[in-house]
Amino acid sequence: MKINLISDTVTKPSPGMLDAMMSAEVGDDVFKADPTVNRLEEKVAIMFNREAALYFPSGTMTNQTAIKLHTNPGDQLICDKYAHVYNYEGGGVSFNSGVSCKLIDGHLGMMTSDQVEEAINPPDFYHSPLTSLVCAENTTNKGGGACWNFSELLRIKEVCQKHGLAYHLDGARIWNALVEKGESAKQYGELFDTISVCLSKGLGCPVGSVLVGDKEMIDKALRIRKILGGGMRQAGFMAAAGIYALDNQINRLADDHKKAREIGSLLQSLLFIKKVEPLETNIIIFEINEDYLSVEDFIEKLLKKDIHIIGMGSSKLRMVTHMDYTDQMHETLLKTLKSL
Repeated sequence: MKINLISDTVTKPSPGMLDAMMSAEVGDDVFKADPTVNRLEEKVAIMFNREAALYFPSGTMTNQTAIKLHTNPGDQLICDKYAHVYNYEGGGVSFNSGVSCKLIDGHLGMMTSDQVEEAINPPDFYHSPLTSLVCAENTTNKGGGACWNFSELLRIKEVCQKHGLAYHLDGARIWNALVEKGESAKQYGELFDTISVCLSKGLGCPVGSVLVGDKEMIDKALRIRKILGGGMRQAGFMAAAGIYALDNQINRLADDHKKAREIGSLLQSLLFIKKVEPLETNIIIFEINEDYLSVEDFIEKLLKKDIHIIGMGSSKLRMVTHMDYTDQMHETLLKTLKSL
């Protein structure tokens, strides 16, 4: 029995999702003539109480489009040093938009409004890049699935308004945050200029992300998506998976969080674990005490049991729970960890 905890992107479509995909009504989405894609976009826009939404093949392209919408070449965006847009999007900020990042030394991928205020370059000082955008990420990937305090996001919004800055949310795992914190999508829709949401992580879709914002912004995003090569034809087969996931697979994320907490609790009790990062949702980041066991030996011992996890460098490792991680797999993993 293979247990794959590398990411929550490793899931396969459920039978219900496959049925929805195979029965989808499709058209050519490049001409905006795919009725299922149109339904998905309308559904997500309504969820976040925004005017419009646009379907993309990936979260990276969604974020990169948002950054290009809000900036000009030579500008600078502010984000946490752990931000996905800086660490895991292939340098796209500079390649696609000609923009640099002012990195904030926050906590678990989250920065404060005071830190944002301090990082803004004076707009009349032409020797430094013009600050034009603030990017937040919820939940934070490299921060171990941490959830923002919504009141801090509100305070950052006030800073953005004071200085005329755009405000984008990388909401790749926003669904996990909503479930864990009991918040609503509309709260976030009212706060940010643009939001990217992912369907292929905790929600179990094979592919797809959506950008939400006002109609003028999304109309501009359509052109950028085309430039980046993101136009798809009969994309309704994939969009149907997104509709199914939004209707059926959000609330179950709480089970992923519960399993993750149980794994984290066990890891904290083991001598060869040096540290487990604070754990809120479905990402467990922990550090090996190499006085007892090397990272390589730990990974190898798990591989012998067909358990797959991922290294993050500096003796840190990551596990991510997801909908295909069953109760039986969970018991096997816990038993294996106890036996090492």
